Amino acid sequence: MALHIHEAYILLLVIPGLVTSAAISHEDYPADEGDQISSNDNLIFDDYRGKGCVDDSGFVYKLGERFFPGHSNCPCVCALDGPVCDQPECPKIHPKCTKVEHNGCCPECKEVKNFCEYHGKNYKILEEFKPSPCEWCRCEPSNEVHCVVADCAVPECVNPVYEPEQCCPVCKNGPNCFAGTTIIPAGIEVKVDECNICHCHNGDWWKPAQCSKRECQGKQTV
Repeated sequence: MALHIHEAYILLLVIPGLVTSAAISHEDYPADEGDQISSNDNLIFDDYRGKGCVDDSGFVYKLGERFFPGHSNCPCVCALDGPVCDQPECPKIHPKCTKVEHNGCCPECKEVKNFCEYHGKNYKILEEFKPSPCEWCRCEPSNEVHCVVADCAVPECVNPVYEPEQCCPVCKNGPNCFAGTTIIPAGIEVKVDECNICHCHNGDWWKPAQCSKRECQGKQTV
């Protein structure tokens, strides 16, 4: 009877060890977060070197296939050493270009300046305008403004006036000249006092009038 009790006691000590080792496994318990991160670090990505080319969006192209690696790039051919891209001679951008787009292999001018700017205002090509009474201007096809300033003739009077919206002075009373301090009209003789009759020089209005004395009409003394 004592022998059977001893064998049963040994069997009880062995069985818990067997149950423990069989019940505990990594499949029944989730891995720790640290173990998950370390497993992700070991991911292997495909290597396309010598097999194909990848563009900016992640698309893969076969060797010899033509593709655009980016939105604004020139076309390329996938080669063993990587993309071989075209390098064309792009046309020069117009110097008057005001809008350039870079959506292709070469920059493209979308809008050319077709007006002239003068003193803060815009004018159409071949448009004529007067920025001031003495200026006449035109917008040239070269987008430049050419102006001519009026060359006023010398007025034929000693009292010229400037009218609104007119560049050059005008003689409202016609040609005249000075006879002393008196202004007399040109072309006629004018009696300026009891003894002197004057007239302007022909074409030389700036010269003082030419005067001649006549017999004075004064009272005779007895």
